[in-house]
Amino acid sequence: MQLSAKEAWKRILDAAQRELPADVIRNWLEPTEAISLEGEQLVVGAPDHFAAEWNEAKHGPLLSRIAEGVVGRPALIVFRVQEDRQKRPQMDFFVPQAPGAAPASANGGSNQPLNERYTFETFVIGKSNELAAAAAHAIAEAPGKTYNPLFIYGATGLGKTHLMQAIAHARLRRATDTRVLYVGAEQFLNEVIESIHSRTMPDFRRRYRGEVDLFLVDDVHFLEGKEQTQEEFFHTFNALHQANKQIVLTSDRPPKEIPGLEARLVSRFESGMVADIGQPDLEHRIAILRKKQEQDHLEMAIPDDVLRFIAEHVRSNVRELEGCIIKLLLFASLKHKEITIELAREALSDKIRPGEDPSDSRAKPLPTIHRVQEVVARRWGVTAEGLRSKARIKTLTVPRQIAMYLARELLQMQLVEIGQAFGGRDHSTVIHSVDKVTRQMSRDRMFREKVEYAKQELCAE
Repeated sequence: MQLSAKEAWKRILDAAQRELPADVIRNWLEPTEAISLEGEQLVVGAPDHFAAEWNEAKHGPLLSRIAEGVVGRPALIVFRVQEDRQKRPQMDFFVPQAPGAAPASANGGSNQPLNERYTFETFVIGKSNELAAAAAHAIAEAPGKTYNPLFIYGATGLGKTHLMQAIAHARLRRATDTRVLYVGAEQFLNEVIESIHSRTMPDFRRRYRGEVDLFLVDDVHFLEGKEQTQEEFFHTFNALHQANKQIVLTSDRPPKEIPGLEARLVSRFESGMVADIGQPDLEHRIAILRKKQEQDHLEMAIPDDVLRFIAEHVRSNVRELEGCIIKLLLFASLKHKEITIELAREALSDKIRPGEDPSDSRAKPLPTIHRVQEVVARRWGVTAEGLRSKARIKTLTVPRQIAMYLARELLQMQLVEIGQAFGGRDHSTVIHSVDKVTRQMSRDRMFREKVEYAKQELCAE
């Protein structure tokens, strides 16, 4: 008799008790739930991204070995975030929502839901985002009047989506009948394809052009190279703009630097206000963490000196700051300890780059960009000179992208500096490379492990 996924997972956990401590199973594995048994994979739902990554890295190989004995054939254990959890803000996994609370939803059938936490009240303004925030506030007061469109750009995790959705929340509070349409560019693309296939383009155009007061589009850089989708987006943009409907767009780069974007769209995107959001400085990072501390009632759980410690060592983006809070809370719960700087140093050891913690006697200087290129070249079977060249040979593409990713991740180099170190490439190429490696690491375990081994080698020197 073939086991169901749920029964197989129950038996695996029972068998794991002989090899794993009881508190590990109780705190990390029992909150998970089998989703499906797909061929050689047993897919297990985890409550959040951190739990999924932690379980897969720490316990995946052991559980896969146990699974083979349980199901009678090789079975790889794969952890995924449960679908209903993916729609909730990360902090909500640790701080429960009030009974009956649900994500706010804008009007219209095509909408992605609005995140109820993404309001102006929870957005922390600093030097890196004050222009974009001022423009967003102005739009919320008088949509379609001044900055139309508003184009916000910046790296991942800096608050572009938060600011965009804050406009929608503010408008819906002022006028509950405001028709808000919030979508990602990828969703727009998929709907164009589906409408062509099902011959329902008139319905698509009516929904996007005639039933909208506030049009919010995330990640418009996904339109690059999609000619027919750009054609539809161009006409949608024109119809709404001419009707004085407010348009807000976000991207990871300014309009002129999105490759494969038609000139007429670049012109439309630049016709209003183009505002960037940069990396927050130390004071801004501390203010962001304090806002989260206050918002989630963690004043007693996380001392101010620990917040400052996190702010000093995590410099990449706001999302990672929030992720560190979650990881620290979970780590303290697992260890049954109060949160201190020492505990934070232990829990966030992967976030503290070598040489950054002056109180650590083991601190080592960062590797050079040339050393990064040498290590990647050796591990991927190419030459460091090839990575530094202008050559566009296929065998160099992936290792060059990985070396760019490590230069950004480990050395925190500026995009322009990285581009110069790899044959004078522009910073949009670097952004594309870092994004591509990040996406590949999230879906390919072997690829992720290979990159991590290279990273470990560089950190150990």
